[in-house]
Amino acid sequence: MATATQSEIDHEIAQARATYEASVAGGAARTAQPAHAYPPYRSTALRHPRQPLVTVALSQDPEAVELASPAFGGTDVTALDHDLTRQHQGAPLGERITVSGRLLDRSGRPVRGQLIEIWQANAAGRYAHQLDQHPAPLDPHFTGVGRTLTGDDGGYAFTTIKPGAYPWRNHTGAWRPAHIHFSLFGTAFTQRLITQMYFPGDPLFAHDPILQSVTDAAARERLVARYDHERSEPEWSLGYRWDIVLDGPTATWIEEGR
Repeated sequence: MATATQSEIDHEIAQARATYEASVAGGAARTAQPAHAYPPYRSTALRHPRQPLVTVALSQDPEAVELASPAFGGTDVTALDHDLTRQHQGAPLGERITVSGRLLDRSGRPVRGQLIEIWQANAAGRYAHQLDQHPAPLDPHFTGVGRTLTGDDGGYAFTTIKPGAYPWRNHTGAWRPAHIHFSLFGTAFTQRLITQMYFPGDPLFAHDPILQSVTDAAARERLVARYDHERSEPEWSLGYRWDIVLDGPTATWIEEGR
C-alpha cells in the first residue's frame, strides 16, 4: 500500500470532522474521546482491542492483587525529579519553561497526592531512547523524563525545556507538533491514564492526525496549554498553565486503548 501524502491525510481528517459534526447536528452527544479506530492515524487499526475486555476477579487470580497495590509517598519522589533542567551536570539547550496546573475531578475538586510523570523530546525533537533514530542531535544534559506528586490543592509543576517537533512515519511528510506526554497513576497501575499537552499557536495542529483524532474542537482546545505570564520566572523560564480534568463533560482526552 502506497504511503499517503499530507494532503490526503488532511482530507481524511476533514472528512472525519465533518462526519462527527453531522452526527452532533443529528442529536448525538459531543464527546471528548476519539474513536479507537481513526483512519488518518494509521496505527490505530492495530492498537486497540477488538473484543470486549475480560474482568479478572482477585479471587480467581490472587497475583492480580499486585496490580492494585502500589503506594507512592513523598520519599519516592526526589526534590529534583520535577526539574528536568537540573538532572545532569550541565544545563540543557533550548527554551526553558515552567508547566504547572491542577489535577481536578469532574466537580472541580483537587485530586491530592497523585503521581504525575512526564516524558518528552528535547529541543531538537529527539527522544533519549534507543528506538528514536531521528537524525537530530541528542542533548547530553537532557533525558526528558520527570515526576512529581500533586499537592493538597491538586497542583503540580515541572521545569523543563520546550520540546521540538519531530517526524514520524504515519504518512509522507508527517511531523508531530511539540508536546509533552503526561502519565497519571491514581492509586493503582490499572488506573493509569496517559495524555498529551500541546503549546499554543503551533502550525502543525491542523496536520496532526493524533491531535485531530479528538474530533470535538472544544476537547482539542483543552489539550493546549495557555501561556501565563504570571507563572513565568524573570530571567529564567516562560510559564504555561495546563489543568487536567479526569472525567465529566470537560474531561481531558486520555489515550485509552492507544
